[in-house]
Amino acid sequence: VFAGVRKAQWLTKTKMVEGLPPSVQSILDNPAHGLQEHEERVKDAISHARFWDTTEVAPKREHFCPVLFEDLIHLCRLMSRKYPALSKRMLARNYRIAATWERESILLQVRGLNGILMNSMAPIPPVASKEEILATKEHVLETFHPILPTIDLQEVHVYKELNDTGFRDGYPYSHPHTLFFLESANICPDRFRPEQLRAKMLMFAFGNALAKAKALYGNDPKVLEQPIVVQSIGTDGRLFQFMVFQLNTTDLVSSDGIKNLVWIDSDQKLYETAQCLPKIKKRVVVKPVGIHGFQPDTFKKFLALYLHGTV
Repeated sequence: VFAGVRKAQWLTKTKMVEGLPPSVQSILDNPAHGLQEHEERVKDAISHARFWDTTEVAPKREHFCPVLFEDLIHLCRLMSRKYPALSKRMLARNYRIAATWERESILLQVRGLNGILMNSMAPIPPVASKEEILATKEHVLETFHPILPTIDLQEVHVYKELNDTGFRDGYPYSHPHTLFFLESANICPDRFRPEQLRAKMLMFAFGNALAKAKALYGNDPKVLEQPIVVQSIGTDGRLFQFMVFQLNTTDLVSSDGIKNLVWIDSDQKLYETAQCLPKIKKRVVVKPVGIHGFQPDTFKKFLALYLHGTV
């Protein structure tokens, strides 16, 4: 699945929209939420991850990426004092997802461990209106002829068509809200490139939404009365990818009819560099120790996705 978003769009019958959806943008634009109050704390979180939480001169990515994530989630949780409904959330780690679907004549399955999932007691309301959903009928999915879109997928024998949300019936936090992918391998070849990461984020947001749809509405392919929204955030500890996915249909065999929708905001830096040692040229300090190029808007987007569906 990791050749990129365009292929993932074909596999999941999805139309892509650049940028964040209006329902998230309105959270960002509303000063009443006080998103700007966190700037100093976010800087502290970056410093904690990159400078303080280590005995080494410079902590490795596999260390600073998860530390930063935990600190940012902690800042988000502080908002529950203002919005008590936010406390009805649960972070699930090491849960397993399985979703199976048919696309043209190919049986596809997404399954396995897929990052950290924040579940909620209530679902995120649909992001696209009924009119926008109907308009996706006109959208033509890109084909990759003569190459098969499944060329680099792993082929396995499927003995059982699994659809499993990873949670027992009756689990109170039963709605998938946001998936977090920490791309924290130290060496570059082991890390997903941003484009691959976005494809993975899309496949697993889709997989979680599809498993939930089948749990709620059964296995028959259909256009959903109540679309299911699942978000994804991916980061390597500096660069962030934001995604909001809306499952409009489980009728995925043909490329006609209503499509699913995804909004993607790509490659948002939280900061340019974290200088653990001063950069010196000709005995002059060109870059002092510290965080350079801090972008507070990137955290505001992280927080807006966290608040989405509740405020």
